[in-house]
Amino acid sequence: MLTVVKVGGGLARDPAALRAWCAQLADCGARHPLLVVPGGGAFADAVRAHDRRFGLRDESAHWMAILAMDQFGWALADLVPGALLRLDLAPVRRGAVSILLPYALLRERNPLPASWDVTADSIAAWVAGAAGAARLVLVKAIAGREPADVTDPHLPMALREAGVEAWVIGPQPADLAELLDGGHTTGTRISA
Repeated sequence: MLTVVKVGGGLARDPAALRAWCAQLADCGARHPLLVVPGGGAFADAVRAHDRRFGLRDESAHWMAILAMDQFGWALADLVPGALLRLDLAPVRRGAVSILLPYALLRERNPLPASWDVTADSIAAWVAGAAGAARLVLVKAIAGREPADVTDPHLPMALREAGVEAWVIGPQPADLAELLDGGHTTGTRISA
């Protein structure tokens, strides 16, 4: 069963935490097919700052933020042992974690509105639906907050269209293994 895991860029604020998550992804990827969608993190924050400063067109800011996801994806590929970079949605098998660089795929299909209401969360939901995944896991650097407070406004619509089971987990890496191996975790299951 394919699981799409969106790794929030906020995890990069704590290098030890990000490395722990990357090790957990590799461990889980040995047993389960995983396709990682990177968040934008500090790279997307730079785009937001430029947008505030210069008043960029929505389309420009949208595509710049997706390029930021590609940048974080390259970093994750260096940090997740044995990771494979992907530009497409070809079948994913267990044994190695696949990390999607989403820019080229999204430019080709242009499936989502160009807006700050659409972040890596909604992009990951679209990827999960397009890849035929059974589950989407949004990994956040937070705990104890309502999912609606830490996800983007477009996510409910993206989840309806994707038709996948979705979870928000974090900040404990063991939550991912618990969910993938046992089907439950202390994270929050979310619905459209």
